[in-house]
Amino acid sequence: MKIDLAVLGRQFELYQEEYEAAALRVLRSGWYVLGPEVEAFEQAFAAYVGRKYCIGVGSGLDALTLSVRALGIGAGDEVIVPANTYIATVLAITANGATPVFVEPDDCFTLDAARIEAAITPKTRAIMVVHLYGQAAQMDAICRIAKAHGLRLVEDCAQSHGAKFSGTMTGAFGDAGCFSFYPTKNLGAFGDAGAVVTDDEELAGTLRMLRNYGSEKKYHNKILGVNSRLDELQAALLRTKLGHLADLIAERERIAAAYLSGIQNPAIRLPKQRENANHVWHQFVIETEDRDSFQQYLAGHGIQTVIHYPIPPHLAECYHYLGHKEGDYPVAERMAKSVLSLPMFNGMREDEVQYVIDMVNKY
Repeated sequence: MKIDLAVLGRQFELYQEEYEAAALRVLRSGWYVLGPEVEAFEQAFAAYVGRKYCIGVGSGLDALTLSVRALGIGAGDEVIVPANTYIATVLAITANGATPVFVEPDDCFTLDAARIEAAITPKTRAIMVVHLYGQAAQMDAICRIAKAHGLRLVEDCAQSHGAKFSGTMTGAFGDAGCFSFYPTKNLGAFGDAGAVVTDDEELAGTLRMLRNYGSEKKYHNKILGVNSRLDELQAALLRTKLGHLADLIAERERIAAAYLSGIQNPAIRLPKQRENANHVWHQFVIETEDRDSFQQYLAGHGIQTVIHYPIPPHLAECYHYLGHKEGDYPVAERMAKSVLSLPMFNGMREDEVQYVIDMVNKY
């Protein structure tokens, strides 16, 4: 049997007629940029997260980068960020001239709230929290710290569409909640797309200008902006999928439950689930000391896996100038050497799930 990490075509087939109808509606409308489809999706997604405003942009990275810029964070400022995140989180900080200050993750792969205050300096302006793999970070403690120190809070929700902490959606805690709709995400588009949600009317207005050349009115450019606009076609498709997101998440929860109950191999550490938080299983990430051999073994049995992520950002070549070295963040570095993502996608058949379980247990 051959099983890929993700098979996007199966999710498309679940609601194929609805997607095709939405796409045809946009094509026939003659309006393809910043029109009624974007407005409708922004309203629907803001309501889904529980925020007042949603600003559709071109990608998840743009959502993060423009949020940092809109908050006035730049050269000379420091932003606390988890040491085990994807590089995009850190790129959003450095693209604005600010300095990332890395903090180790907890045993749920998210920013360790107990380590944050030790990293705060007079230059700290914000905390950028990442709800990694589909599970919320410890948001009660993180929000208390941000408030106590007068710090802005930006949420990287690229992998946590629909995840909650104590009943509140990720994206509804910070000054800005930043989402990616890359096709592999739980709420994935059919190309690049992203959005920022917020309750701050002024921030929302600034973000709308930033995404559209810095203008509120055509040819009247108030600030230095970029071109990063969620297009009409992606907005229509995303609004269609948003109507099915609860079912898509429930399916992933069933697959994860099968993995959690079925995998019985002492060499494999299963992912932990945080108290007071639900997990939407964007990725199902295990740990094992013999990761590379284990990955080769699974590949030999037709099972594709991926390492999220093999190089921690502080060791990335592009960040050598920050002066970090191996051993500076041992928890993040250990995870980079031990994590492995098993197949997890909507439309995955029961026999495929069982095959993965059987092969993991036979290792």
